[in-house]
Amino acid sequence: MKQGFFSKMALATAIALSLASGAVVAKDKPADVKKEVLYPNATRTEPKSDLKDQKDVDALNAGQEAATDGDLAKANEILGPLADGSKTKSKYAQAIALQALATLNFNSGSDEGKKKGLEQLKQALDVGAPVVPNDTYYQLKYMYAQLLAGDEQYAPALQALQQWRAEGKRETAESYGLEGSIDYRLEKYPEAIAAITKAKSMPDAKPQPQWDQILMASYSETGQGDKAAQMASDELAKNPSDATALNNATSSLIQAQKYPEAIALMEKAHTAGAIKDEKQYVNFAKIYLIDGQNNDSRQKGNAQKAAAILKEGMDKGVVQKTGENYNLLADSYITADDMNNATAALNEAVKVATNGEPALKLARVNLQENKYAAAEKAATDAISKGVQHKGQAYMVRAEAKRGQKNKQGAIADMKLAAQDPETSAKANAWLKTAGNQ
Repeated sequence: MKQGFFSKMALATAIALSLASGAVVAKDKPADVKKEVLYPNATRTEPKSDLKDQKDVDALNAGQEAATDGDLAKANEILGPLADGSKTKSKYAQAIALQALATLNFNSGSDEGKKKGLEQLKQALDVGAPVVPNDTYYQLKYMYAQLLAGDEQYAPALQALQQWRAEGKRETAESYGLEGSIDYRLEKYPEAIAAITKAKSMPDAKPQPQWDQILMASYSETGQGDKAAQMASDELAKNPSDATALNNATSSLIQAQKYPEAIALMEKAHTAGAIKDEKQYVNFAKIYLIDGQNNDSRQKGNAQKAAAILKEGMDKGVVQKTGENYNLLADSYITADDMNNATAALNEAVKVATNGEPALKLARVNLQENKYAAAEKAATDAISKGVQHKGQAYMVRAEAKRGQKNKQGAIADMKLAAQDPETSAKANAWLKTAGNQ
């Protein structure tokens, strides 16, 4: 659930704000334009700006234009001499140039760029502290918290954000949304719930899908699955054709163990033609299967529906014919007590599988159906392809051989099973019994 913390457009916004706060206005800008004071209650005493030279303003504007045009080399060429102080005596101009370069470097996407960007923004705050007006200064502090979060330095980001709010005395929906996102990544779920709830209640709040995702996930993590499920269902009701909303809703209901409700939601979406991709088909089938396995009265019927859904997806070419999907199809048939179709599905799984797990399951099904020769062959295939529980495969093959009256072959396989710590006790008990008979 990654959230974008800082955009390239912020460069132009920040420089524009900085210039508007300065003692010298940009060319063609009316001097009497009134601007909103963003931090009227800040604890910091408003300092006097040292931005007096129009050349500095022009250079900052030119650097902004180059950056927004994507000419990063030109932007660095113009802003670099301001940032290092070699072409200006103004600490204000130096701070804003550093901020602009910090943004460019951070947005480069490289680890080196992020590191350099954070260093430059911290330097901008230090350099600008004595001269930068409150509006500009606290916007830089807020940006610093954003960049720390964007670099996944969540604990320092939270500290910087809380310091910004305590000193700047400003509350915005965006800042609480950022705080909630940071809290979530720090696994501070109650705090994340409080912050996102606050963000959504603010007068300047704008709908943010990631806020709801964080809130639902935090509810789930704190055992409030009902709230997460209700949120997800409400969101789906607003956007019935939204695949993300559908996935969120079903996931939340499953986490809350509300399987019938999840099934009803998916059935409605299925009827409306909203089940379109492999993940949705597979999840739909799994919900039916899980609910059936948890309720005896619905077990067989739900398992049949799970199989039908998977078959539909496969027939449409949406659900890929992989070993994993065939295995799920076989599980559905087994739960529905449809061993013929289970066998067919497992035979297909064996063909495409990269290991012997489907073959071992096929051997068990054949053994249950008293198809001993087929069970022996499947168990042999499983052993040759490789299975996680090799002792179990030998035991299945031993039983298959015993079913064919091949006592010595069964004993030989049980001896091999006895060498596996997992099956040693059962195999030795079997061998002891067989020796006494």
